[in-house]
Amino acid sequence: MSTILTDHIETPIGPMLLMVEDDVMIGLEFDDQPERYMKDLRRRYPELAMKEIANPCGFSDHLRAYYQGDLGAVDGLPTKGGGTPFQERVWAELRRIPASTTISYGELAGRLGDENAMRAVGLANGRNPISVVVPCHRVIGSDGTLTGYGGGLPRKTWLLNHEGVPIRNGRVDRQADLFEA
Repeated sequence: MSTILTDHIETPIGPMLLMVEDDVMIGLEFDDQPERYMKDLRRRYPELAMKEIANPCGFSDHLRAYYQGDLGAVDGLPTKGGGTPFQERVWAELRRIPASTTISYGELAGRLGDENAMRAVGLANGRNPISVVVPCHRVIGSDGTLTGYGGGLPRKTWLLNHEGVPIRNGRVDRQADLFEA
């Protein structure tokens, strides 16, 4: 039986549930969607016990620092998403997207070697069990629109704004970058 250490973290966009096993983050989800993370956890850990503790491995402090403005505070935290080999490749590539930066699904597929795999990339992105740390919120539509996010588009908008990405009318405002240069 696996014991998953958990901690509830208050954020400006709602409480999150952090999940850790063997000193590795295995889940980070907004806590208003338990059906989302419990289905994934039961698939990955058919026999599991959850134990609430404060700040497992110091990860909660890193997350609080991110939300307080230290955007690099979550970089390098150890994660294990428990996905298919393709999903793991997508999630690893997501971690290479710097804060304050967005890319399209097509660009992400191209980085993985197949520009036509946009749909598969989108599906893998949507199954990411480690929100924020594996920054699926940084992936947008090819026209700059903010497309699906498991935590909801208002949270995606907030996260991108928090990271300094200008958003106007539901899309990344690339023109704002031109004026700041």
